[in-house]
Amino acid sequence: MNDSAPASTPAPRRRARVRAPELIGKGGWLNTGGKELTLAGLRGKCVIIDFWTFCCINCLHVLDELRELEEKHRDTVVIIGVHSPKFVHEAEHQAVVDAVERYQVHHPVLDDPELATWKQYAVRAWPTLVVIDPEGYVVAQHAGEGHAHAIETLVEELEAEHAAKGTLRRGDGPYVPPEPVATDLRFPGKAVVLPSGNLLVSDSTRHQLVELEEDGESVVRRIGGDGEFNEPQGLALLPDGRVAVADTVNHAIRAYDPETGAVELLAGTGRQWWQGSPTSGPALEVSLSSPWDVAWWQGKLWIAMAGVHQLWTYDPQDGTVRVAAGTTNEGLVDGPGAEAWFAQPSGLAATEDRLWIADSETSALRWIDRESVVHTAIGTGLFDFGHRDGEAGQALLQHPLGVTALPDGSVAVSDTYNHALRRFDPSSGEVTTLATDLREPSGAVLVGEDIVVVESARHRLTRLRLPEEAVRVEAVAHRTRRTATDVAPGAIRLDVVFEAPAGQKLDTRYGPSTRLLVSATPPELLRAGDGAGTDLSRELEIDPSVTEGVLHVSAMAASCDDDPETEYPACHVHQQDWGVPVKVTEGGAARLPLILAGMDRAQ
Repeated sequence: MNDSAPASTPAPRRRARVRAPELIGKGGWLNTGGKELTLAGLRGKCVIIDFWTFCCINCLHVLDELRELEEKHRDTVVIIGVHSPKFVHEAEHQAVVDAVERYQVHHPVLDDPELATWKQYAVRAWPTLVVIDPEGYVVAQHAGEGHAHAIETLVEELEAEHAAKGTLRRGDGPYVPPEPVATDLRFPGKAVVLPSGNLLVSDSTRHQLVELEEDGESVVRRIGGDGEFNEPQGLALLPDGRVAVADTVNHAIRAYDPETGAVELLAGTGRQWWQGSPTSGPALEVSLSSPWDVAWWQGKLWIAMAGVHQLWTYDPQDGTVRVAAGTTNEGLVDGPGAEAWFAQPSGLAATEDRLWIADSETSALRWIDRESVVHTAIGTGLFDFGHRDGEAGQALLQHPLGVTALPDGSVAVSDTYNHALRRFDPSSGEVTTLATDLREPSGAVLVGEDIVVVESARHRLTRLRLPEEAVRVEAVAHRTRRTATDVAPGAIRLDVVFEAPAGQKLDTRYGPSTRLLVSATPPELLRAGDGAGTDLSRELEIDPSVTEGVLHVSAMAASCDDDPETEYPACHVHQQDWGVPVKVTEGGAARLPLILAGMDRAQ
């Protein structure tokens, strides 16, 4: 018999009580069987709102992070994706419908082309996750990646708390899957010509490679589909006759032998690379992050590492990988590879003296030379895009995913969100349009005198004769328009809000556990406060002579499980990049809060 008093259950943490605004979106609901949802109708459920846009690699990472939680707590949790577009193309309803299928989103999605719900929730970054309790109150907000563990801990607390109160409602959620569609390919990514003359295509949504006959239509065989690949994208012929495959969601590079059918892992651990992970070493011991394309150049396999905005290389001679260019900061900065910035590089094409790069989030065409110096041919940064031909310095693309070297020394650009094939001629510096009405072209490959385009959103390959004359299109220019934040000239305080999740603490065993990097466009916007540091709060000085601009903020925090009984606690990295449009105004805010995780208690 035990005479000791029963252990008391710890009281739940007191949380701020903020009523969640209702969900509004002009594009309507997807994955609900035609039913409109309301937060009032979801009372009794833990609701997680995922503000995402389908161009954003970090958003795609979060979709994958949430899958396990979604399945484990399917009777108490409803995840709602609020699609909040950056690019003009992403505001098209059919494009959102396609993206929901392409990325296998298995929860309701609200199409919000005018960012109405985004504004209601004062969201500043893609992706942002908001947790709403069963009584309809916001209890947490998280920006960026790496928050799934913290959200699951919070969900378990909410389940216990509201089960005790009688306010938790269990049962099926509102998700209704769409009807499947029969096609030979489903959102294919890239293609390559095999030595046999057949075409090999990455059939991304079905997690396969598909070999087609020379006509580009007749299926010869399918490879994978049994878990071997997960949304494969880029393909490149290797000198030994095998094909390198960017196995994107598995964060791996594989080699497929078309003669034997064998598939071999070349690089990656199957885990996503995080800040602080090794950036070089034995290829099977170093993690990768969403490799999107591959190309053989200068005796190595080059990898467009979209997930961390870098270029890496794989050396088959010694079986190693390493970073070749990029800092992991997102943006457009040229110069030596170690200092250059990229933004989701997604397409590669090799010529003798340069490696061409489709840098999708900056809507740019770039290249790296033999001395590892990065240059830009088309594009200005994260916020300018459109469809404009002419001199390259003023030409515009919209989220290109592919680039193809042409025999005359020019390159064809798969200008994905403009539904066009474009051409850049380095000798003249001119940009032209080769073809239009191509639905989300994501890559192209030369076959004789033709170019075969991967029309991803039409689920097919389209063969075009390379035209001698360009197509005329009306020039259109766009700039990403988000509501600018009014800030005061002079001194302002930047606060990145981070609250370690319940049961965790900041990991300071090996030095500072946080990192903050600040810059501005134009650079003159900041008189002081730019650069890197370890404190998540910083004083900035805004130049009053610069009327508007963008503050670029990158933050990272590492937290570990706080259990003294555990010798090697599990650790979690939380990170996010913000591009905050600001307007310098007398009487503007003297404090700029950005929420990485938690709630802003200073409001």
